[in-house]
Amino acid sequence: MNAHPEATPEAGADSGALVELADVSKYYGNVRALEDVSLEVHPGEITCVLGDNGAGKSTLIKIIAGLHPHDTGALRIAGEETRLSSPRQALDRGIATVYQDLAVVPLMPVWRNFFLGSEPTTGKGPFRRMDVRFMRETARAELARMGIDLRDVDQPIGTLSGGERQCVAIARAVYFGAKVLVLDEPTAALGVKQSGVVLKYVAAARDAGLGVVLITHNPHHAYLVGDRFVLLKRGAMAGSHLKGDIDLDELTRQMAGGSDLDELGPRPPRRRRGARPGARRPVTRTPRGATR
Repeated sequence: MNAHPEATPEAGADSGALVELADVSKYYGNVRALEDVSLEVHPGEITCVLGDNGAGKSTLIKIIAGLHPHDTGALRIAGEETRLSSPRQALDRGIATVYQDLAVVPLMPVWRNFFLGSEPTTGKGPFRRMDVRFMRETARAELARMGIDLRDVDQPIGTLSGGERQCVAIARAVYFGAKVLVLDEPTAALGVKQSGVVLKYVAAARDAGLGVVLITHNPHHAYLVGDRFVLLKRGAMAGSHLKGDIDLDELTRQMAGGSDLDELGPRPPRRRRGARPGARRPVTRTPRGATR
């Protein structure tokens, strides 16, 4: 399979999207994981994918990241229809994915994790070795450029908070030339303050011109930074909206069940047994000075 197949003149080729999925489906045997899902990722925008557990968010990530190829539909990168067969191929096309577990080595220093798997070297022949000085200086400078102020890049990354580790992963993706950044539930295990820190750097990646895909089940976090919203339910699309077309309350209602919740509705007040409709409950008065 060619890594860069010839572009096909589809209708979505001129949409300006960095990544576009059109009616993409994925099946595992008889199990429908995704069916007819469409979304667009534009430069300088955040596309939020919302859904509860089992909605198909993980499968969508795997398709965009090149881990699992889609079965039907079209995947376009910069208007060119393609079929990703490996994560390396996705990286070569400018798609970087930051998973929940972050794929870091806790006991290694920050700078080592920053270049993990892509270590620069210096010297020749038997004297070839990792360029530690360059890695330290670059990691420190790139983190500072993103506004991330770490005490020491030599400290083990496992000593950082969950939010700081997420920020390091985002800065790493930006440094290595990602055009599209896919974030898998970056605030799921974080407190309120750390979630705010991570969302700040997600917005910074957007402002740097990247197209961001934010996978989350928290509509409040999504609405703070998102420009487009795609809602998934049991592997199918439950809605697709621009930020100007929907407010937070409606986004939350649709994600939480929409019409299913409306069926619950407020219950009418219970009537006492034997009471006539509209009858008022008698008021008993206690004489002054008397006790009940």
